[in-house]
Amino acid sequence: MNSSAPRPPLSTTTARQIAKAAAFVALGLGPAAMHAHAAGIRLEDDRGITLELQAPAKRIVSLMPSLTETVCALDACERLVGIDRHANWPVSVKGLPQVGGIDDANIERIVALRPDLVLLRPRSRAAEPLERLGIKVLALDAKTHADMRRVMETVARATGRPGAGEAFWRKLDAGLDAAKARVPAGWQGRRVYFEVHGGMAAASESSFIGETLARLGLGNAVPGTLGPFPKMSPEFVVRANPDVLMVSALGEISAMASRPGWSAMSAIQRGRVCSFASARFDLMMRPGPRLDEAADAIVGCLASLGEPKP
Repeated sequence: MNSSAPRPPLSTTTARQIAKAAAFVALGLGPAAMHAHAAGIRLEDDRGITLELQAPAKRIVSLMPSLTETVCALDACERLVGIDRHANWPVSVKGLPQVGGIDDANIERIVALRPDLVLLRPRSRAAEPLERLGIKVLALDAKTHADMRRVMETVARATGRPGAGEAFWRKLDAGLDAAKARVPAGWQGRRVYFEVHGGMAAASESSFIGETLARLGLGNAVPGTLGPFPKMSPEFVVRANPDVLMVSALGEISAMASRPGWSAMSAIQRGRVCSFASARFDLMMRPGPRLDEAADAIVGCLASLGEPKP
């Protein structure tokens, strides 16, 4: 992301939040990192910006569920002082103050929590106003398995535990290999249609979900050339005729069968549908430290469907 690119004007609400937050800073309630030049830990975020921390982050606000989970997976959960409204794992984070979401983070409330580091996505609107107030911001995003590995180690370094992220990734990598070994032989190479966003899109070969499917030895009905999570038409899926559908439990098989042409698909006719409960589907959609659990969920569903017939 080009940090020199023009930014959209701040909304009136955001401007008011900044003004109020500035009052907190003026009263000495801002983070300690504002008062001295940081030199201890150098990090580069996904905007290409170099961040320097005086010491390992002790008070962290996370504005992404996957980053919240990463902090906790690295045994630093007690350092979280605020989260976004969608974070729900581990259960202990549910008691933390919520400060909004990706596009509507409450700047005033974040400042009041006195963080020495805020974790967010590169496109978050909260980054610029927080940085104006001298608050350290680390923008990270994981779109692939390689990104997850890098993000885990970056967060580990930010918390003063270099190497912990890499060690955790090796554990996940071994978990993916173990999950692949449990995929029923008849499902190897079979093509999956993994539906997201309520049926409006799908996870292609180039998404992190597509990478997980490939690691398990499964095919993907959606080519990576269409982008990671392309919008899909019902007609495309009918033509692709995948061997199995993977969807959120919010989508009923009967409703899918009513889509144009879908009742003729073999996956519908043979009941080859993996329907995941909301909490399980959430973890599958988050590029974070529960990647091995997501793989286990996929393998478990395939096993429950039995060996596919030609």
